[in-house]
Parts: sequence; C-alpha cells; structure tokens
Amino acid sequence: MALHGNRRVVVIVAIAALVAAGAVVGATLLQTRGERSSFAVQPGQPPIQLEFGLRRDSEALALATAQKLLDHEGKPVAAAAIFRRYHSVEAQLGLAFATWTGPASLGAVQQIAAAHPDDPAALLNLGWALYWAGRNNTALVTWQDTARTYADSPYGIDAEDALHPAVAPGLPPIVVSLAGVPKQARADLAAGIRQWDLEHAVSARQKLDAAAKLAPHTPETLVAAAVALFSPARPLAPFPHLGPLTAEFPHASIVRLHLGVLLLWSRQVAKGKAQLRQAVAAQPGSIYARQARVLLEALAQGGS
Repeated sequence: MALHGNRRVVVIVAIAALVAAGAVVGATLLQTRGERSSFAVQPGQPPIQLEFGLRRDSEALALATAQKLLDHEGKPVAAAAIFRRYHSVEAQLGLAFATWTGPASLGAVQQIAAAHPDDPAALLNLGWALYWAGRNNTALVTWQDTARTYADSPYGIDAEDALHPAVAPGLPPIVVSLAGVPKQARADLAAGIRQWDLEHAVSARQKLDAAAKLAPHTPETLVAAAVALFSPARPLAPFPHLGPLTAEFPHASIVRLHLGVLLLWSRQVAKGKAQLRQAVAAQPGSIYARQARVLLEALAQGGS
C-alpha cells in the first residue's frame, strides 16, 4: 500500500510553480514590522482564505467557488452573490471581502471577528483585512495569535505562511509506501500522514513520532517524522534529522526525494533538483523515484 494518491501528485507538481513564484504580499509586511504607523492601503479586495478540509457539502463547494472567483478571477460581484446565500462565519467573511471598498470596510470584518472570538477563520482573515487597510503591525500580531492559538489547524498554517512568505506556502507532502513498514507502526504512520495532509500539524507530529518509535530502524517512519518537523516558521528543522539518514540508508530514494522537496520548499531550487536526481538514480523503479521524476519534469516545464 502506498500513501501517495492523486492529491500528492497534484501537490508535487504544484511545487514547481511555488518555487518560482517568489515572495507573496506578506513580504511587504515583514519589511515594515519595525514601523509604528499605518502603511499603504492595498488596492482591490483582500484575499479570503477559507479552509474546508474534507467537507464536500453544498455550502462548502459553493463557498470554495466564490473564494476562487474573488481571489483568482477578480470577480467580486459574482463572489458576493454566492456568499450572500449563506450565513456561516466563512460566508460572512467572504461577503465582507467581496464588498470591500477600502479601509472603511475594516469595521465589518472586525465585527465578525468580535462576534466569533474562537473561530480561526475569523481571526486569520481579520489579519488580511487589517493588512489591506494599512494596519500592518496589528495584522502581524493577529497572525501571530492565529498561528499560536490554532497551531493544529490549517488556519494556523495559513497564518505562518503570511508571516513567513519566503517559504513556499502550506506543508510539504510526505510520500510513503507502507510495504516495508513493520505492522506495528503502520496505523500510526498512516494516521499521521492523513493528519499532515489535512494540515493538522501538531496531531500529525504526534502520530509520526509514535510510528518512528515503534519502527526506529525503518526509513519510511524516520523520514516522515523528520519532515513533520517542518513549519513555515522553522523550514530548516527537518534537515538535521534527514541529513544523517542519507548515510544510514544510502540507497533509499525516500530520503533523497524528501530532501529535494524540502529544499524546493525553501526555494533552494538547484540543490533540490540535485537531490531529486539522486532519488531517481538510487532506486529507479520505486514510487519515490517516480515522484521525483514528476517533479523534475514539472520544474523543467516551468523553466525553473
């Protein structure tokens, strides 16, 4: 059994675009965090970040469509029409963002956040509204609160992404085959990777650490536990653990694949490609070599 479904293939390919994308809007915030006053107001609508996980209900699908219309297609009127149909916190935030006209619109988002003080979507997106209104320092603090309070939520990862734009957004994929993993570690390993895919990073680390303790001489469990040390705030944390595994398992493509992915995630493209090539050479027929080839081909097509 291999834990590398279609979603991971999509994620692997998407890395090619991420590593070439450069810093996102948050870079401006980080460059000005020493200032005290307000800063330039951003034009247009702020981006709305909504996380639906495994939800496939009609509202989640509709709001995801509205989010795409607003964030990626520049169609706030069409997005607003969809957001108006619903009354959830996500829908209220979406409507406030879709009808944004400038700093005067900040109050509406603040009211939503005040009415839902324990909602991570409200807190994260309040940060974006503050940033768009030129309230950079307050946005910074709001994202820090989100990352700290909701560390086991996708919104916590979103907040860290906003705070650390030099790193590719989200969590790097963990690709593992269960075929060579001792039976006693498989359940924790599979559960940990599922949590990682859903961006429940704290829960994932707990499960993957447990798997590594149950199978301490297995590259799959050790690699997964090492990669799970990654966070946008500490993107280099896995390397002291992954590096020694290249000597312990010199012919294991899984180690080189994940080193390559992590290097790309920190935008070290040339070094990442070198590790991916070693993954292909070490075990050409493995799932890890196949994933490395997919990524190398995507990078080549992207011109990175």
